Amino acid sequence: MALSGINLAPAFAGQEAVWQRVYRNLGLNQSEIDKYFTGPAFLAWNRMGNLRRWAGPLPPAWHFKQLYLQYRIVERMRSLGMTTVLPAFAGHVPQGILRVFPRVNATRLGHWSHFDCTYSCIYLLDPEDHMFQVIGTLFLKELIKEFGTDHVYSADTFNEMTPLSSDPAYLSRVSNAVFRSMTGADPKALWLMQGWLFQHQPDFWQPAQVRALLHGVPLGRMIVLDLFAESKPVYQWTESFYGQPFIWCMLHNFGGNHGLFGTVEAINHGPFAARRFPNSTMVGTGLVPEGIEQNDMVYELMNELGWRQEPLDLPSWVTRYAERRYGAPNAAAASAWRLLLRSVYNCTGVCVNHNRSPLVRRPSLHMDTELWYNTSDVYEAWRLLLSAGAELGSSPTFLYDLVDVTRQAAQQLVSDYYLSIRQAFQSHALPELLTAGGVLVYDLLPELDSLLSSHSLFLLGRWLEYARAMATSDREAEQYELNARNQVTLWGPSGNILDYANKQLGGLVLDYYTVRWSLFVSVLVESLNSGRPFHQDQFNQAVFQVERGFIYNKKRYPAVPVGDTMEISRKLFLKYYPSTLRRSLAGPA
Repeated sequence: MALSGINLAPAFAGQEAVWQRVYRNLGLNQSEIDKYFTGPAFLAWNRMGNLRRWAGPLPPAWHFKQLYLQYRIVERMRSLGMTTVLPAFAGHVPQGILRVFPRVNATRLGHWSHFDCTYSCIYLLDPEDHMFQVIGTLFLKELIKEFGTDHVYSADTFNEMTPLSSDPAYLSRVSNAVFRSMTGADPKALWLMQGWLFQHQPDFWQPAQVRALLHGVPLGRMIVLDLFAESKPVYQWTESFYGQPFIWCMLHNFGGNHGLFGTVEAINHGPFAARRFPNSTMVGTGLVPEGIEQNDMVYELMNELGWRQEPLDLPSWVTRYAERRYGAPNAAAASAWRLLLRSVYNCTGVCVNHNRSPLVRRPSLHMDTELWYNTSDVYEAWRLLLSAGAELGSSPTFLYDLVDVTRQAAQQLVSDYYLSIRQAFQSHALPELLTAGGVLVYDLLPELDSLLSSHSLFLLGRWLEYARAMATSDREAEQYELNARNQVTLWGPSGNILDYANKQLGGLVLDYYTVRWSLFVSVLVESLNSGRPFHQDQFNQAVFQVERGFIYNKKRYPAVPVGDTMEISRKLFLKYYPSTLRRSLAGPA
C-alpha cells in the first residue's frame, strides 16, 4: 500500500475488545454484549449499525488476537509514514444500555436489507441525550490510550439506514453530536465519513438534508469519501459536498465477487474532472472495494492515477502493464490485454459490479444474461494467452491471469447453455433440454471446478483454512468456518442477501453451484415429462435445502492446488472454443 502511495487507511481491528471493555464499565453484562456483536464475517455491518447478533457471539480469544493484530497494524503503518484512521462512536448502542440507563433517549432504527428485527433494528441514541457524549468520548479515550492516535476517525450513523427524521435541524444535531464526541477525547479530531448514504438513498438525501448533515461539523474538520465516484459521483450535485473536503474514490467491487470488470475510461478521466470542478474541495484519490484479490489491473491503474497530472493513454499503458506483470514482453499477451481493456474493463454509464452471471445465481427462468461487452473479445484473449503459455508459463502472475480469463470464458459459456436450457424448456423440446443441461452439469461446470482447483488463489479450501486458522479451539474453528461459508453463499440465516458475496472457487463450484444447477435441470425435465408447470417458489424451497446443506456439510476441502493449470485451460479451450465461434450450442466440440 505504501509503495503505491496510499498514505491514509483504516485501522479498525480490535475495536470490539475496546467496546466490550466500555460496555462492561457502563454496567452491561456479557450476554447483553454477546447479543450485539455479529460473527467475524459480518462485523463491518455491525459497526455501521446494520446488523447485530448474526453468526456471533465473538469468542474471548477473538478479542485478544484482534487487539494484538491492531497493535502490529498501527505500528507498521506509522513506521511507513501512513496515517491511521481509527473508529469512533456513531450513536448505535446495544439494547442493554436501556436496562442500565432506563431514562436514556434511544430509538430503534428500521430493519436493514432483507433482515428482520431478529438481527437488525439497532438502537440509536438521541443526539441531545447526554449519554451520547459520555459513551462516545469514553470509547475514544480508551481507544487512544490503547493505540495512540493520528487524529483521524471514522463513523457512519446512517449507512443504508433511513434517519428518524428528515428535518435538517435533526440531521445537523446528529453529525454535531458525533463530532463533539470525537473532540471530547481529541480536540484535533478530523472525521472521515463515507458518502455512500447520499447516492444510496437519494430520495431521502435531498440537498437540504445533505447540507445539514455536512454542516453539523465545522468546514475542514470532516473529509467525505465520494465512495462510488466512478459511477455515481456525489460531489457534482452537492456543490463539492458544500465545502467539506472529499476524496474521489473508486469502489469497483461489491461482495468480493470474481468476474472481469472495470470502468477504465471513468477512472482515467474522473479524478481530473473532479479537480477541475468549480470550487472543488477534492483532496485525494482512494480505493474502497468491498473485496480485493480480483481484477488486479484496475487497482494498479487507479493507484497510478494518483501520481498523474492528466489521463493516461490506456492501450499503451496496458501494453506496458502486461510486460511488467509477466516480467517479459510478449506480443500475444499484450494483444490479449488490449482486447480485455476495450471489452470487460470498459463498462460505461452507471456500472455496478455485482456478478449476476447465471453461474453464481440461484437458477430461475428469468435470469439476466446481458453484458456490457462483446464476448468474442474474451474468447480471443483466452486464445492469445494460451498461445503465450510456452514463453510465459513460468510466471505466477501469468498462470493466475490464465485461470481468470479461462474462468470468465467459462462463465460466458454457462450463460449460453442457460439460454439453451430455457429455450428448450419453453419449446417443450426434451432432447435439447437434456443435451444442454447435461453438458452444463456434467462437463462444463466440473471442468471449471478442476481449473479453479489447480490454482492456490482459487481454492475454497484456502478460504476456509484461513478462517479456521484464526481459532484457538475446535469449537471456534467450526464457528469461523460457518461464518466463512455463510458469507459466500446464503449471507444470512435464510438467504437474506443470497449470493451477494459469490466467489468462483474450486470446491464451491462443484458442491454448491453445480448441485443447484443439477436440481434445476432435473426439475425442468420432470416438469416436461409430467406435464406439470414449473413453480419457482417450490424450486426455491427445495434449492434452499441444498444451499443450507452446503454450509453444514463439514466437508474438508483441499487447501493445496491439484492439476496442471495450462493443461486444463487448453483442454477446455479445445473442447469449447470452436463452438463459441460457430455460436452452436448443440454441445462441446
